[in-house]
Amino acid sequence: MTQHQSSPQHQSSPQHPHLHRADPEIAALVAAEQRLQADTLRLIPSENYVSAAVLEATGTVLQNKYSEGYPGKRYYEGQQYIDQVEALAVDRAKALFGVDHANVQPYSGSPANLAVYLAFLQPGDTVLGMALPMGGHLTHGWGVSATGSWFRGVQYGVRATGSAEERGRTDLDQVRELALKERPKVIFCGGTAVPRTIDFAGFAEIAREVDAVLVADIAHIAGLVAGGAHPSPVGHADVISTTTHKTLRGPRGAMLMSTEQHARAIDRAVFPGLQGGPHNHTTAAIAVALKEAAGPEFRTYARQVVDNARTLGEQLAARGFELVSGGTDNHLLLIDLTSKDVPGKVAAKALDRAGIVVNYNTVPYDTRKPFDPSGIRIGTPALTSRGIPQSELAAVAEWIDRTVSAARDGDEDTVATVRAEVKELMDAHPAPGLTLD
Repeated sequence: MTQHQSSPQHQSSPQHPHLHRADPEIAALVAAEQRLQADTLRLIPSENYVSAAVLEATGTVLQNKYSEGYPGKRYYEGQQYIDQVEALAVDRAKALFGVDHANVQPYSGSPANLAVYLAFLQPGDTVLGMALPMGGHLTHGWGVSATGSWFRGVQYGVRATGSAEERGRTDLDQVRELALKERPKVIFCGGTAVPRTIDFAGFAEIAREVDAVLVADIAHIAGLVAGGAHPSPVGHADVISTTTHKTLRGPRGAMLMSTEQHARAIDRAVFPGLQGGPHNHTTAAIAVALKEAAGPEFRTYARQVVDNARTLGEQLAARGFELVSGGTDNHLLLIDLTSKDVPGKVAAKALDRAGIVVNYNTVPYDTRKPFDPSGIRIGTPALTSRGIPQSELAAVAEWIDRTVSAARDGDEDTVATVRAEVKELMDAHPAPGLTLD
């Protein structure tokens, strides 16, 4: 058990009275997790805090209803209100992102991407996506994924040479060369560790040249796109895939958006192709999050996420950290710790003990194994949602620097000192959506 954890049984409370009476063990673990989220600086780029309204929506009686099909075309009766919930979510997605069509039923990001394969490919067809070690996603045709087993995955990478800012950026020349050679039917752009702006127009030009369907996976940056802090793929990509959590601050779900031309293929791939009944409580929470994202406060938040990431990157670079591609244009920083003489996993574990939650991550052309890589990946969505001022990011960078050095030197006293300082800042900026006893 790490220093910032305590025994769950001492953190249980009747905040959820029915759960507490029915299953005190689970109630205690929920309470412990809530305290952990409140007390730690969460820097995993894919994590965030949802609002109390989104949390409430996920726990409603909509959980009780089966709704196979789509609004107005269900296979079960009693859909008078469920249809309205889903229609609201669809209409809000279309308005927020400016798309022709939206499907809010995918259970999560990987099933959403799998629906793309079902809509446009036959087993064995070629798909072109970013290689996982370069920042791509498993479902973009990587070998250990079903998408790489059932389809022929071809991967592009990032530049290995040039200036610090040129290295680590998507190599569109390589993308075009591979596309012309391999003739993929689908091209994915986007990924899980891409710190720079995605050139949707450049990808679209290549896709048109080889008559491929372009899919923009904006799972990480959907909130930035919605808030005007990142260029939109609309008008360039045929299909847009996204999760609804991460920067969008919704529940753990997903959406597929497309041009009208591909609407029917997408809908049929989701249902009945891959899924039965949608999770209506999640659909409601997606609708709430989309309404929140349409407000002016969300645009301010999205811009601040990017400003905070850039500032944190500058502060870390000033302390000798090597940032892949030299910095960031979005919410995410990928850091190569080779020069710090600390493996990414060792650093991430020490940072966790210090109350700074990150994930260890491969970096482009990593010489270490994926489960023990050279880098860490950090991001600013959750930090920004807490309202931590940009002026505090120098302290955050200093904590990271001190902890990484402590990990190298085996200095647990420094780790404990940083932990206390982190908690003090967290106490000053309570997390949204959390109600602590």
